[in-house]
Amino acid sequence: MPAGTVVAEVFPGDTLPGFRTAPWGFTLSANSYTFLPAHAVPVPELCPLSLLLLFGFSDWVSAAIRYAIPEEARRGSAVGNVVADLALDLGRLPERRLRVVSGGNKKYFGVDLTSGALLVSERIDREELCGALSPCSLSFEIVVENPLELYSGAVEIQDINDNDPVFPSSQARLEISESVAAGARFPLESAQDPDVGINSLQTYQLSANPHFVLDVQTRVDGSKYAELVLEKELDREEQRELHLVLTALDGGSPPRSAHVQIHIDVVDANDNAPVFNQSTYKASVRENTPSGTLVARISAYDLDDGPNGDIVYSFSSHTPAKVRELFALDSATGELRVKGQLDYEETKLYEIYLQAKDKGVVPGVAHCKVLVEVVDVNDNAPEVTVTSVYSPVPEDAAPGTVVALLSVTDLDSHDNGLVNCFISPGIPFMLSSSLKNYYTLKTKAALDREKTSEYNITVTARDSGSPPLSAVKQILVQVSDVNDNAPKSSQDSYDVYVLENNVPGIPILDVSATDPDLGRNAHLSYSILQGGPTVGHLFSINQENGTLYLLTSLDHEDQVEFRMMVQVKDGGSPPLATNVSVSVFVTDLNDNAPTVLYPHPNTTATYTDVVAPGTPAGHMVTKVVAVDADAGYNAWISYTLLQAPDPSLFSVGLHSGEIFTARQLREDDAPQHTLVLDHGEPVLSSSATVTISVTEVVKEVLTDVAPANDPRRHVTFYLILAVILVSAAFFITMLSVGIFKCYKWRQSKELFNSSRSTLYRTPGPFHHIDAVRGGFTPPNFYHQVYLTTDSRQSDLLCKKPFTSSPLGSRQSTMRNGEPGLYHQIVGTTSRLPAPAEVT
Repeated sequence: MPAGTVVAEVFPGDTLPGFRTAPWGFTLSANSYTFLPAHAVPVPELCPLSLLLLFGFSDWVSAAIRYAIPEEARRGSAVGNVVADLALDLGRLPERRLRVVSGGNKKYFGVDLTSGALLVSERIDREELCGALSPCSLSFEIVVENPLELYSGAVEIQDINDNDPVFPSSQARLEISESVAAGARFPLESAQDPDVGINSLQTYQLSANPHFVLDVQTRVDGSKYAELVLEKELDREEQRELHLVLTALDGGSPPRSAHVQIHIDVVDANDNAPVFNQSTYKASVRENTPSGTLVARISAYDLDDGPNGDIVYSFSSHTPAKVRELFALDSATGELRVKGQLDYEETKLYEIYLQAKDKGVVPGVAHCKVLVEVVDVNDNAPEVTVTSVYSPVPEDAAPGTVVALLSVTDLDSHDNGLVNCFISPGIPFMLSSSLKNYYTLKTKAALDREKTSEYNITVTARDSGSPPLSAVKQILVQVSDVNDNAPKSSQDSYDVYVLENNVPGIPILDVSATDPDLGRNAHLSYSILQGGPTVGHLFSINQENGTLYLLTSLDHEDQVEFRMMVQVKDGGSPPLATNVSVSVFVTDLNDNAPTVLYPHPNTTATYTDVVAPGTPAGHMVTKVVAVDADAGYNAWISYTLLQAPDPSLFSVGLHSGEIFTARQLREDDAPQHTLVLDHGEPVLSSSATVTISVTEVVKEVLTDVAPANDPRRHVTFYLILAVILVSAAFFITMLSVGIFKCYKWRQSKELFNSSRSTLYRTPGPFHHIDAVRGGFTPPNFYHQVYLTTDSRQSDLLCKKPFTSSPLGSRQSTMRNGEPGLYHQIVGTTSRLPAPAEVT
C-alpha cells in the first residue's frame, strides 16, 4: 500500500478504541479527518479495518460497530473481533447465546465463539449486492442474552477490480459528411464497468489519427462517456473512410480495458443539421406510472427541404440498455413514454440522451438530454421480522419483562418509509422502541395463567404514506404455570354422622378440593393434620382422593364426637395448603338394656312393701327405679305390669315407675307383681319382682314374717329405715329439681328474648330416669325439651335447629325417619303420634 492511501474516513467526534499506530504507522490528517499510512506497508490479501462507533440507548445496551472488507473475501476470513470491540466477556459467550442476525436469505457473517472474531460465511459479490451504489454496506445485528443486549453493525464491502469494461458491441460505424466543420462532436457508445470508485471506468483513449481527438465527459452520476471531436475537416476525395480504435480504461492497478473498432464513412455534405429547441429537457414521473404514460415530448427542426429536412428521433448510441427497456421514444413525434416498470428504490433519476437525425444522404444529427426524476410512491408495505421470542413466560414475570425482539423495514423513503408499530389493546403487553426500526415486546401488567394460558399477539406495522400500507405479524406467547393458588375445598367444614357399632374400614366422607394450577402445582394430597389423641388410631385418609375411612368400631357410650383437621396440600414448590375442619358424630343405637336399680335384680332377697288394708285409690306404694346407658329416645324407659293376680288392684306410672293403688285395698288381694320394660328400637327390657303385703298392723305382719326370735327382724327395721331415708332423699331431689327447673326456665326465657334462637348442647351422662323430668336431655338429643312435673300430663315442645348440619358423602348411613336423629318426639306414652305442630 503506498503512503498517502486513504484507509478510512472518520467524522469529527468519532473515536477508535484500541487503535494502535504500530506497526502500521497511521497518521491523521487534520483537515480531512482521514487516516493515512505514514509509510508504504505490505498489504495481505485480506486486511480488514475495524472501526467501532459506540453509543448508548435506553432499555437495553446497544451500540453500532462498522467494519470494512474487500469483496470476494474467502469464507472463514476474519472481519474483526466483535467481542473485543464490544467489550464482551469471551468466556460467557456460550451461555449468553451470542448470534448474528442479518436480513435477506443468506447469512454472510458468523461469530467464532472461541475467539470472538466475526467471520465471512458466504461469498460476497459487491456488484451483485449493490450494483452501482457506493458505498456498499451489509448491515447485521448481534444479539446476546442474559441480559438481553442488541448491537447494530455494518460491514462496508470494498470494491476490487474484478470486472473489465465492456462495450455494447465490438464495432461502431459512423457516417460523417465532408462538409462538417471542425469542432463538430460525435458521441460514441459508452463502455460499462460494474465496478465502482477508482475501479470503475475512468477514461477513454483513441488511436492516433490526423482528424479526430477524443473528449471524455462526466455525467451527473460520475460515469464517463466519450465524444469524437473533429479537429481537421474531412475530404472525401482524399480519404473515403477512417478506422479508429477506442479503448476504455478503468482505474485499477493494473487497469483493465476494453476496445471497440470505429469505422467512419466520409459522405457528401448535408448543408443543415437538425436543431433541438432546447438542449436539456426535465420531467418527473411517479414510480407506479403505468406503461404508455407520456413523460416528455422533444422537438427539433431542420431548415432543409425534402428528405434532408425530415427528422427521425432515436436514442443516442451511448444510452444504456436499461434505459431503453424502461422508456420508449416515438421516432416520428419525439414523444418519450414509459415502457417498463419504474422503481424509485432502484433508480431515482434517469439521464436519457436522444438524437434527431434527418434523412439526407449524409444525415445531419442533433443531440439533447432528458432528465427524468422518479417520484416515490408508497408501494412497499412494511416488513416485520421477529428476531427473538422468549416463550413461555412465567405468570409471575414482573412488568417490563422482555418477551420478543422485532425489527421493521420499509423500502420506501420519507414519510412512505416512516413505520409505526402497535399491538391490539386489552392485553398485558406493550411495544417500546429504543433503536430506530427495532421494537421490544414487554409485559405491561401481571399475568395470570389460570385466566389466560396463551396470547396470540398481533403486531401491526403501518407506514405514514397516503394511503398507508401495513403488515401484520402474529406472535404466540405462552404463559407457564406458577404455584400461586392454594387448594380450595368445596366446604370449610364437614359434619359426619356415623352409627355406633359400625363395620371397621368403611368410608365415611369424601373431602373434595380443587386447585386451578397446572401439573404438579395442581396435584393434591390429603392428610390428617391434627385431632384428639385417638384420632390417628381411629381414622385414616386416602392421600390421593381424600376419602376418610373409619378404622375401628365406635361406641356412642364411649365417645360422642371426634374433631380433626384435614390438610389439603398441592405439589408445588413451595407447596400451598388449605385446612378443612371435620367433625364426626357417633349416633346412638339401642344396644343397651335398661338396668334396674331398685329393687336390685341380682339379689336373692325378696323386697316386700307393706300397705295397710283400706288404703284408698291413688296411694303410692313403692317406686321402681331403672336407668338406660343409651341416649335420646333409646334411653326413655316405660314401666308396665307384666303379671298381676288382680290387674285392677295396682297401677304403675308409665314413665315414673311409681306403683299406686288403683282402688281401695282388701286383705284378700294378691301380694306379688312383676314389672319393668324399656322403650327403644328394637325394644330392650329388664324385669324386677316387687312383693306387696297387705296387712292391718305392720307389727303383725312383721311378726308373721319374722318371729321375735327370728334373726331377720333387724333386717325389717333397716328396710323401714331405708324407705324413710329414700323418701327423704326423694323429697330433697324433687325440691332440687324444681329449683333447677325454675332456674333453667328463667335462663331459657332470657336467652330466647335476647337472641330469638335455640342453643344446642350435648348434656352430660344420663344417670337416673328422673333426670328426664328434671330437664336433662340425653346425649345426641339435640332439642330443648320442656316437661311438666307430672309426666302423664306433659306437653312436648321441640325446637328445631335453624339449619341442618352439613353432611359428608357418607351420611347415607343415617336412616331416614329415625326419630333419634332428626326429630325426636317424646310424649307421655311409649310411642306417641307426631304432634300437629312442632315449634
